[in-house]
Amino acid sequence: MPLRAASAALLSAGALLLGSVLAAPAQASTIEPAGDGSCLTAGTSARGLHGRGADTRDVSAAEQTRITRETTARLAERGLSRSAAAATGGNVPVYVHVMAAKNGAGNVTASQITRQIAVLNNTYAGGESTAAANTGFTFTLAGTNRFFNDTWHKDRQSATYRAQTRRGGANALNIWIVDFAPTLGIATFPWDYANNPTIDGIRVQYSSLPGGSATNFNLGKTATHEAGHWLGLYHTFQGGCTTRNDQVSDTPAQSSPTSGCPVGRDSCSLPGLDPIRNYMDYSFDTCYRMFTSGQSARMSQMFAAYRG
Repeated sequence: MPLRAASAALLSAGALLLGSVLAAPAQASTIEPAGDGSCLTAGTSARGLHGRGADTRDVSAAEQTRITRETTARLAERGLSRSAAAATGGNVPVYVHVMAAKNGAGNVTASQITRQIAVLNNTYAGGESTAAANTGFTFTLAGTNRFFNDTWHKDRQSATYRAQTRRGGANALNIWIVDFAPTLGIATFPWDYANNPTIDGIRVQYSSLPGGSATNFNLGKTATHEAGHWLGLYHTFQGGCTTRNDQVSDTPAQSSPTSGCPVGRDSCSLPGLDPIRNYMDYSFDTCYRMFTSGQSARMSQMFAAYRG
């Protein structure tokens, strides 16, 4: 999503099980080293209130090639071809972890969480456009945990809080609701789960939930965007104006992220206008409308290969 003010250094990892409300003592803030598969480097930023940037780790062209080979091999081990896996979809249990401050800031309501799950189900069902793909993915709220800790609320010591709160297996989407404005969201990729299972999931700015205060980004579609990464999608502008681009054939190449909703934007000489309506660009929430059939197929393949 749009460009953001940057995190000063790299955020890191962790995760395990835990469950209910925990008022852990706040500690001095620390910047954690890289290595969680969802970190930001100095000078980068994540989908934000005023713009977007790096809400996932970088994946080079060479690594994309390796991931493609690995995905094909993993599907074959499961007796699936890419075409067979492309139509599977799946039900995703969702664990929401509300990281509120001690004074209650960021303590989103149960109604907002319910509405956020509804947004996920509507957007992944293609409910916002007749041109949108029904991906076959559904999301079911499996549990909500609330924590009151100033350090965790600000997404500091993420290795610690994710290690103590993550629930479920590879197929479970964990959403940590935090306050790291102007960042909007950060996600991990499915192929990183095996090496870093404890930090797998997405982190979402609390004010981006439906009814929140994040101007232009308060319809709950930050979670839609970050869950797309969690299911294996790159940004639509991945690779810029190249034929490889995001490795999805029906999303036209674009040179850079979109800000706002510039209808008719065409930043590449390759065929097609920029896919500004696509959930994997960085447009305003009101601009978003769809995943494509190609993106749907890729998500199903990745889910079957790494999360099934």
